[in-house]
Parts: sequence; C-alpha cells; structure tokens
Amino acid sequence: MDALDLFLIGVALSMDAFAVSICKGLSVRRLRPRHAALCGLYFGLFQMLMPLLGYFLGSRFADIITRAGCWIAFVLLALIGSNMIRESFGEEEELNDDFSPAAMLPLAVATSIDALAVGVSFAALQVQILPAASLIGCTTFVLSAVGVKVGALFGARYRALAERVGGVVLLLIGVKTLLSGLGILG
Repeated sequence: MDALDLFLIGVALSMDAFAVSICKGLSVRRLRPRHAALCGLYFGLFQMLMPLLGYFLGSRFADIITRAGCWIAFVLLALIGSNMIRESFGEEEELNDDFSPAAMLPLAVATSIDALAVGVSFAALQVQILPAASLIGCTTFVLSAVGVKVGALFGARYRALAERVGGVVLLLIGVKTLLSGLGILG
C-alpha cells in the first residue's frame, strides 16, 4: 500500500468526523478557534488510536490474516465504504453545541470505529502502522477543524456528499487492494 492509498484512506475515514464537525460548526452561535481545535483533537486522536488498536488485534491472528490478507482488506473496506454511502442517505445529524468531553468522546469513538477495522486490514497487509495511523490522525485533525469552519459558513449541505465520496474512495481502494493481492494489478 503506497502513500497515496494511505492518504486517501485517511481522507475517506475522516468523512464521518468531517460531517459531525460540520454539524458542530452549525450549532455554535459564535465560532471560536477552540471549537475547531477541540473537534480536530478529539477526532484526530481517535482516528489515530483506533487503527493502532485494530492493527495490534489483527497482529494476534497474523498467520490466518496473512494468508487471506487481500480478501480481508477488501471485505472490510467494502463494508465500511458501503456503510458510509448508506448512512449518507439517512437522517441529518442532530445539532448540539456542547464541546465537553461527555459530548465529544462518544462522537469521537463513533466516528472512528471504521478506523479500527482498517487497522485490522493494515495488519493483514503488513502496513507500517505508526506512519499510517499518524497520517490518518493528522488528516482527520485538519479536516475536522476545517469542518467546523465549513459548518459555520455553509451549513449541512455537503454532509451527505462528503460521506458518499469517502465511501466510494474506500470501496475503490478495497478493489485495488484485492486486485493487487490476486496479482491482477502490479
């Protein structure tokens, strides 16, 4: 898996956090830099930690996973991507201007569950996890901080589109990973 794939995975995984950050931006009466920083920190940190956790869980079953690595990565990325696309057609997120740990922790965990599964697929593909998880976390930090500003400026118009694009990107990376693992792509 090359750097571009990792970056695209980071962008795709951050779409849920980006969408929630847009909603957080919509909810504040007066946008302050700390709102963007808090969203970026919570979402970026959890998007970095979850692939690490998934990787170490996946590493425990390395023998099994290595034999079917490209299939496992494909199935996980396809499930995550299709779920993101399905969710993009669902109801709008509820607006809430609370940035306390009690409000942000559940959101950070909920938006990063997909990253846990990606971490398992990284173990199957023997990806260097620290740079990959760091890139995912940093990408999510930036996009979440930007999402708060976007929400304050433009509203929720782009939430569904962002989730759909992220889902499609994950599906395409899953197909590319499978085709590469099967020797169809170089």
